[in-house]
Amino acid sequence: MTDGVKTETNEYELQRQANIAKNQALLKELKLNAAKQGLGISAKSVTNAQPKSKLSKSHKKKAPAKKAVEENIPRRTSSRLAGLTADSEVAKRKAEEEHAAIQEAAKAKRQRVSGTLDLTDIVVAGKQWDKSENFLVDVSRGKRFERTFTEKDVRETTDVDLRDLREKMSGLGLYEGFEPNNKALIFAGDKMGNLGIFDASQSSPEEKLEGDDEAEEPEPAITAFKLHSRTISAFQFDPTNSNFLYSASYDSSIRKLDLAKGIAVEVYAPPQGRDDPLSGAEIASTDPHTLYFSTLEGQFGRYDMRDSKSLDIYQLSEKKIGGFSLHPRLPHLVATASLDRTLKIWDLRKVTGKGDERAPALLGEHHSSLSVSCALWNQHGGLATTSYDNTIKIYDFPNVDSWAPGQEIGEAAMEPAVEVPHNNQTGRWVTILRAQWQQSPQNGVDRFCIGNMNRFVDIYTAKGEQLAQLGGEAITAVPAVAQFHPTQDWVAGGTASGKLCLWM
Repeated sequence: MTDGVKTETNEYELQRQANIAKNQALLKELKLNAAKQGLGISAKSVTNAQPKSKLSKSHKKKAPAKKAVEENIPRRTSSRLAGLTADSEVAKRKAEEEHAAIQEAAKAKRQRVSGTLDLTDIVVAGKQWDKSENFLVDVSRGKRFERTFTEKDVRETTDVDLRDLREKMSGLGLYEGFEPNNKALIFAGDKMGNLGIFDASQSSPEEKLEGDDEAEEPEPAITAFKLHSRTISAFQFDPTNSNFLYSASYDSSIRKLDLAKGIAVEVYAPPQGRDDPLSGAEIASTDPHTLYFSTLEGQFGRYDMRDSKSLDIYQLSEKKIGGFSLHPRLPHLVATASLDRTLKIWDLRKVTGKGDERAPALLGEHHSSLSVSCALWNQHGGLATTSYDNTIKIYDFPNVDSWAPGQEIGEAAMEPAVEVPHNNQTGRWVTILRAQWQQSPQNGVDRFCIGNMNRFVDIYTAKGEQLAQLGGEAITAVPAVAQFHPTQDWVAGGTASGKLCLWM
């Protein structure tokens, strides 16, 4: 009986040893294959590995690239190939560590860069900026392509003054060269935090050197700087020194770029522990030392750049504030547009409440059926908003100069004077359309421009009268971000495809 047990045990042990040897051989083969394919297991740690000479040249060339990617972005690896038992504590801990490393790498990529940036140290698209070539010194000097405003609308205008203005604005042509009469610089920001600058004061690319038919066509002077780590949401020139450009970003910071010196200084960052993406920023012409900004968390802030402790943040909305503006002549009046479907006007002269309830006086509000994207004052007290209810609303406040601190406007006064039908359904891939006033039109007629989903830019007066619809054969995407020159009849538009359009 005892001998029989020993015999069965020996046969079982022999079979078990054979299975172990078979599994070890299989595991060794899997490790060897993984090493050949660059899956993170070193070929040197595997016995009987094939010599390096049998590896293909393509593997040798690609190895450094894979290594660089693995260093920047951690990748998940196979627990089975690493010899870890499924559902073991070691495997779980390994998976948690990999997930944490991937999250940390993604966070680092979007991390705000603090401090001062020297543009000579910034490289964008493989090109470093050369101060000796600085053209920015002393910048103070319906259906696709179907028109909804045509020459017929201009000809049939009975008002003589309006017809003349329509003819003038419709006569703007899409910029095809590099040479306007005055120095034209166009600034544009993108979602990666880059600031691009185009110098449009060059000779036309169609012009060649006189007597030299083989001269190469000149290339436009375009410079780009990475000032932020996330989307640039707004920028504005200093009202007292146009060599200074302020930019706000979703990375929660505001920078002041000195175009002459090539230095970008961080002038505002949120208090430690906060991360509030900025949706807008502005400086009043009457006070160049104070920054005003709005956030995607429904906050409005006021910050004196001379005193780091002078920060006021007010919670004005439970949902994001998509944009705001200060009245050009009365900067204590603030208009905000919010995802909560409201336009609101606030008075900074009267701030009441305590703690989180502290806020400027609310003078009046108007509700739309869908979210309001922007609210912008013109110099004469008019307001323009765009909304996802497919309207541009224009409000008129002729007595704005006489408003007392905290004086309520009343519901009747908050009704729009004009509603212009306009397709504002930008969807996911097109930047939200915003009406932008010309700051100081030479003839005194307030007008604004706005992108058109049919690949145009529309121009309207403060009375809602359309003046022009600017387009061109080269425009294949929606020029959603449109902007007027403060005084000249120049209009720029930017598309999601990265193309810049200029009419002048």
